[in-house]
Amino acid sequence: MINDGSTYSLPQELHGTVLERIIALRLPEIAAARMKFPAESLRLGLARPPQLRSLKRALQRRPGIIAEIKKASPSAGLLRADLDPLATGIAYAKGGAAAISVLTEANFFQGSLETLAYLRWQTDLPLLRKDFIVDPYQVLEARHAGADAVLLIAALFDGATLRGLRGCVEEMEMDALVEVHGEAELDRALEAGASLIGVNHRDLRTFAVDLHIGERLARRMPGGVVAVAESGMRAPDDLRRLAAAGYRGFLVGETFMRAQSPGAALAGFVSALERK
Repeated sequence: MINDGSTYSLPQELHGTVLERIIALRLPEIAAARMKFPAESLRLGLARPPQLRSLKRALQRRPGIIAEIKKASPSAGLLRADLDPLATGIAYAKGGAAAISVLTEANFFQGSLETLAYLRWQTDLPLLRKDFIVDPYQVLEARHAGADAVLLIAALFDGATLRGLRGCVEEMEMDALVEVHGEAELDRALEAGASLIGVNHRDLRTFAVDLHIGERLARRMPGGVVAVAESGMRAPDDLRRLAAAGYRGFLVGETFMRAQSPGAALAGFVSALERK
């Protein structure tokens, strides 16, 4: 059951990493949001919630690209100074995206939840809230803003906490995309009941990218799991390579953000993926 309290504590092994810096800033922001809009007020606003569009079912129907709106990142800095997130989301929808991912973290990615809320009424595509979700309040906040799915980073939790937070997502009838980077995190995600799993090729501790991680972990995915490849895909051949390994979804952000026309770049990737 979603509540107003937060007891999150960063795992010891992540101390001294950029994740610690992000979470240290994120926790007081969550507390401030809860003071401004208590969980109960958000629940009342969901008395007649908008109908959800399942990210998992969309990828089960056909492999597709989750096109990301991301102005900046800790690893790459400012990606697109002139980013118009609403126009970009509309261009992604026209370009054939299966879903849209919206970075909502402000300090390191220059995102906002308002962008997702605006896009909710501009497209019929599933919307993924990509953020550092560590508090059940953020799940409720995401649903209230119109998200259809949220990202949960397995590295941030022990198994029991991950299972509990994934349960909060399901309580809101949203999809939980559980992100992993290695075998131990994949096992933790599976034990927590995850059936929509993203493999991040970028190590969040070092920012190094390795597509072999996706191919290696694909062999460990049980039947029934919908696998999503994340980060480091710079050319259509990367998508075809990972599709051959069994991935149904491909989350691409930086490559499109750096393109002259993100929507046109996406359309080219979609066309290539359909020809695989």
